[in-house]
Amino acid sequence: MFDSDLLDKLSRVHPAVPPILFGPAIVVLLVEGLIHGAGWETPAWAVGGYLFWTLTEYWLHRLVFHFEPERGIGARLHWIIHGVHHDHPNDPMRLVMPPSVSIPLGALFTWGFYAVLGSPAFLPFAAGFLAGYLFYDMLHYHVHHHSPKSALGKRLRELHMRHHFQNHERGYGVSAPFWDHVFGTAPTKARPPFASRVG
Repeated sequence: MFDSDLLDKLSRVHPAVPPILFGPAIVVLLVEGLIHGAGWETPAWAVGGYLFWTLTEYWLHRLVFHFEPERGIGARLHWIIHGVHHDHPNDPMRLVMPPSVSIPLGALFTWGFYAVLGSPAFLPFAAGFLAGYLFYDMLHYHVHHHSPKSALGKRLRELHMRHHFQNHERGYGVSAPFWDHVFGTAPTKARPPFASRVG
């Protein structure tokens, strides 16, 4: 798929990789937050971090992943980051974010939380944020690679499939589709052909 074998390998990720990498980090951040004094505020900071993740997920998907230059290095970069997923949406090894992207982004956001919130609040906030990312990555894999059984799972799958196969300029919230309603990008049901709507 890629000219470089290394780039191709780096773009292929087993779905077990994100939990292995981020699960322990989330636990450490929560424990460190408790030890260093966040105390009873720890759950509130963690929930805040999760909510901030949902907003970040929406805007990253909308502005970064769907910024589509027509040619040059920008077009190539877009294809590597997200276009390959839209061209091959059911490739099971390209449904979670590669660690070469997720780890630097996670570290950058955690540093930003430290700079803005200070210690110890940034620890549980980052834990909630990274837990949100991990949930998103696992949900994204699930809706592409499995058939959800619950009503909520089926609905999330339907919304994301509409993003892929009906209108990729709608439905940016994968794990938190409520932001699509807030920002006016909720997927719409396809209208039947004119002939089936009359008489």
